[in-house]
Amino acid sequence: MSKAAKTDNNKDPKGRKRATSYDVAELAGVSQSAVSRVFQDGASASQAMRNRVMTAADTLGYRPNAIARGLITQRSNMVAVVISKLTNLYYPEVLVQLTQRFSEHDVRVLLFALEHEGDTGTVIEQMLQYRVDGIVTAAMFTPEQIKTINNARIPLVFYNRTPRDQLVSSVRCDQEEGERWLVDELVNAGHKTFGIVAGPPDSAVGIAREMGALNALAEMGVTDITTVSGDYGYETGRECFAQLVQKRGSPPDAIIAGNDVMAIGCIDAARENYGLKVPDDISIVGFDGVGPARYAAYDVTTVRQPVLRMTQSAASMLIERIENPELSPEKRAFSGRLIRGSSARLHSEDA
Repeated sequence: MSKAAKTDNNKDPKGRKRATSYDVAELAGVSQSAVSRVFQDGASASQAMRNRVMTAADTLGYRPNAIARGLITQRSNMVAVVISKLTNLYYPEVLVQLTQRFSEHDVRVLLFALEHEGDTGTVIEQMLQYRVDGIVTAAMFTPEQIKTINNARIPLVFYNRTPRDQLVSSVRCDQEEGERWLVDELVNAGHKTFGIVAGPPDSAVGIAREMGALNALAEMGVTDITTVSGDYGYETGRECFAQLVQKRGSPPDAIIAGNDVMAIGCIDAARENYGLKVPDDISIVGFDGVGPARYAAYDVTTVRQPVLRMTQSAASMLIERIENPELSPEKRAFSGRLIRGSSARLHSEDA
């Protein structure tokens, strides 16, 4: 290999030699171990020492190499977070909260965004190559993928989904309970015909919500139910409303949407394309409790997920298992909160 083809890992992008801790020690007039103590959280170093070292470091443009430190400690101090692009609008809030929780432990988040939840096979090898310390996934993994991660001794926590028959840690909102609340309110308010706008067929959360609504309706003796599927997007909500009307021949009394964004799409379609009044002519409910659902034009009846508590639990569960790999799997389920908006006629309003 020619000299020109060789790379120097101790040079910056402009070809200048990067300063080392030894350079800082020499300029500050201290030992190299003193420089290490200054940049190590919790290590003992006087304020005068810190000032001298930081002044020298700023002059030389030096900062410790976190990757190199990880090679010594056998920890990357990075965790992978896996989400799907075609999921609920509230996931940016989830990502912000997770990032804050992990940052409190000096752990950084490496984001893997999937086009569809079923695309998890494309990220497994990437996460292993980055040698992440742990994984929080808001997408379902197959048993084989879970086995691969376990064999690599990487702690894994599922967010808002729980694989059946798998010994894994998970944090989730009780989707079925939330759907039962919505169905109970709607049926007892006199609604008899229902449309369900479900999520994508590869979405574990979408399936749980659809089955929760169907089971609750069956328990209450409702048989006039029409189901269509969307991708959690606004335009899908509008399209699914039209599909429901076409399949039924007329709008149902109530629509249960798989999330708030599709519920908003249904509301606009009902008003603009069919001249229906919401909730006088038709009731429409969602799930998640995202910000736009609270806009006065929509005021969606929904179930708000306890995002803060769920992300705190997911982060703490993963950190605990990074620190102690022998901990057994744990599953935590949280109740959501029913928000009675003006997009639906509810039983409590008729009482």
